Amino acid sequence: MTRMFDPLEVKRDFPIFGHNPGLVFLDSAASSQKPRAVIDAIAHYYKHDHANVHRGAYALSQRATDAYEHARAQLAGFLDADLDEIVFVRNATEALNLVAYAWGLERLREGDEILVTEMEHHANLVPWQLVAARTGARLKAVPLTDEGRLDLDAFETLLSERTRVFAVTQMSNVLGTINPVAELAAAARERGALVVVDGAQAAPHLPVRVRELNADFYALSGHKMLGPTGAGVLWGDSEALKALPPFLGGGSMIEEVTIERSTYAPPPQRFEAGTPAIAEAVGLGAAAGYLMDLGMEQVWAHDRALLKYALERLKEVPDLHLYGPEGPDRGGVIAFNLGSLHPHDLATALDDRGVAVRTGHHCAQPLHRRLGVAATARASFYVYNTRDDVDRLVEALFEARAFFKDWL
Repeated sequence: MTRMFDPLEVKRDFPIFGHNPGLVFLDSAASSQKPRAVIDAIAHYYKHDHANVHRGAYALSQRATDAYEHARAQLAGFLDADLDEIVFVRNATEALNLVAYAWGLERLREGDEILVTEMEHHANLVPWQLVAARTGARLKAVPLTDEGRLDLDAFETLLSERTRVFAVTQMSNVLGTINPVAELAAAARERGALVVVDGAQAAPHLPVRVRELNADFYALSGHKMLGPTGAGVLWGDSEALKALPPFLGGGSMIEEVTIERSTYAPPPQRFEAGTPAIAEAVGLGAAAGYLMDLGMEQVWAHDRALLKYALERLKEVPDLHLYGPEGPDRGGVIAFNLGSLHPHDLATALDDRGVAVRTGHHCAQPLHRRLGVAATARASFYVYNTRDDVDRLVEALFEARAFFKDWL
């Protein structure tokens, strides 16, 4: 049973706010804060259950293995997936590299095309560039409309029989745009393309049922969804995972090894070479459990309500330029600039007033070139944010504008 969602009550679950009174944290798109349940799960593992997993015959190792595999089950529940489809990795970047190298180097050839979008995070762009350079494949990008959405007509034109991979973010980390992944993926798969979805921004905020996305692979980062750094997930359709060769070689991912050759374990163990980040996986499992307890429908409703309120309030600030679409296809991320003021100067002024936002190109330089700016400031919301946080942001922006009035 999910609990009633009250952001003020939720905020009390996060020790960092008790240790930093007055902090308005608006940078969850970069990395979220951690609830006590996650911190306690990691501490309990190290205090009571730590040992290496999957190989020890003694009770402590069996408990560690049980904790690690229970985390896998929690992530499977979170994504509505099967256990053998959940591969633990360090983060979404590693997950996307795993697919690019294990699948791309094996399958791509000169003349093949990899279709990406202008709004991709570098993690879903650079690996494909590296693989393209080694295979002779070409990259093409779906452009954006002026509203900050994918140009669907251009997508249809760019998609061809030569398209072997379609790599797309479910939610932009700059514009908040939520892409119609299921429809895009269905069209790409009709052409025989592999569909790889970057879910690093979407998974923390909205209900994800991976099978409904028509994708082959889906990547997420634990640290953006209340979990620790160093743990993420690659979900793969079971048949797609079975078709992948290993990405890393070593212990745990093998069946039999001789001097001349090896045979490999089935997924997911095939892709978890060596000693895994056990405690981090346990913490990520606890984070998934915490979010499921809140209810992802409620998390998403809170996200949408706070975004709507923030957009209304931010429009009160003169000279503030907001980026991204308006409508239901947007999550709680707002990129903005104040006049001609450099975003770093603006962020410093906001920090002086207790408001933490991100600045820079947010690992999305092609997107910023499309917007015609080198950098933006970015406020991003999560379960512990409230309307008061939005009001503090707006108040700080008014004060910064007054302070920098001669530079705007």
